[in-house]
Amino acid sequence: MTTPGKISQADLESVLNRGVSEIISRDEFIKLLQSGKKLRLKMGFDPSRPDIHLGHVVGLRKLRKLQDLGHQVVLIVGDWTAQIGDPSGQSATRIMLSHAQVLENAQSYLRQFFKVIDQSRAEVIYQSEWFGKFDLAKIIELTGRFTVAQFLQRTDFAQRFADQKPIAITELLYPLLQAYDSVAIESDVEFGGTDQMFNLLVGRELQGMMGQTPQQCFMMPILVGTDGAMKMSKSLDNYVAVDEAPVDMYGKLMSVSDDQIMSYFEYLTDVPMTELSEIGAALKDNSLNPMEPKKRLAWDVTSQFHDRDAADAAQAHFEKVVQGQGLPSDIPELSLAALRSRGVVGGNEIRVDDLMLAAELAPSKAQVKRLLAQGAVERISKDGDSQPVTGSDAGYLLQAGDLLKVGKRRFVRLTDS
Repeated sequence: MTTPGKISQADLESVLNRGVSEIISRDEFIKLLQSGKKLRLKMGFDPSRPDIHLGHVVGLRKLRKLQDLGHQVVLIVGDWTAQIGDPSGQSATRIMLSHAQVLENAQSYLRQFFKVIDQSRAEVIYQSEWFGKFDLAKIIELTGRFTVAQFLQRTDFAQRFADQKPIAITELLYPLLQAYDSVAIESDVEFGGTDQMFNLLVGRELQGMMGQTPQQCFMMPILVGTDGAMKMSKSLDNYVAVDEAPVDMYGKLMSVSDDQIMSYFEYLTDVPMTELSEIGAALKDNSLNPMEPKKRLAWDVTSQFHDRDAADAAQAHFEKVVQGQGLPSDIPELSLAALRSRGVVGGNEIRVDDLMLAAELAPSKAQVKRLLAQGAVERISKDGDSQPVTGSDAGYLLQAGDLLKVGKRRFVRLTDS
């Protein structure tokens, strides 16, 4: 197993400058890296949802880099804080999850985390190991170390307070519970996005109060979603999931806005910074078509989560179907006979919206409506005639031989049997 040794200048530059927003304290962090001590690197995740996207991967890649340099990654599963929900950026109190829901989500989360982090060299700890033993006296002792005024300095709390919107007591507890995690595992460095700065600093302060060396706070930039405007988020439907199929992952990355190409390269790939500078300069003076580096980006990221063959196939699919306006050779088929046996239809026709759900081209009726309203659905007859399907056409009846296209990458063909 790798143990920390003298860190090279190239590795130090990469750790400090690539995909980094701010380090508190940068000088102290550099001294720790150069000390030869095996650092305990903390990153906490609230499994409030069962999956993760590339926005989370920015931090995981930094952890993996330091893990490869011999440091200890400690993943904290927030099975208590997830029940509250991190109020960061929220304008209203979140709905609390049950512990059973959180534990179920955690298993899915961890499976995806270990697509980036080396599981054999990581420590996974559930908060319940310490919070499950807390009594009221301990909670009161902990809350007595901070004031309401301190916590109202958080931007989201301050705004809600000014707008006379409710702030639950449980939400005020959230930063304190996350901070105590750092005490419980004796964290040397905690990682999070820039929106986590307040919480990370509370952990640093609490460690000092309780006689520990205060942790360093390592903050990564927020990855902008595929819409080119907002933070990557499932709720905004501008995300690329870690579990995405190769064709979908590649296709979504090809939809990244041109002005985000370089940040995606920096945060999500290992392409040398010197080379990225050349690509950025070429894009700026219009001597390079953005399509070229975007294909390289999409291939690189897809190959990380799948393999080279899958990335090659996804690129070939994109070039044929999206760029070439052709149809893929491996279109999934769904038979009317199978649909009848499932009770989806009773005859030899099926509604467009029903087929979208039956073929899993959309996860819910709400998403079906959204796709239809966006003009993202197209019917291609067995004769090859193409016709857009709008919201008012949701009940249009499809027959055997018809093909349905949703978005740029997803298809299903209706057959007799």
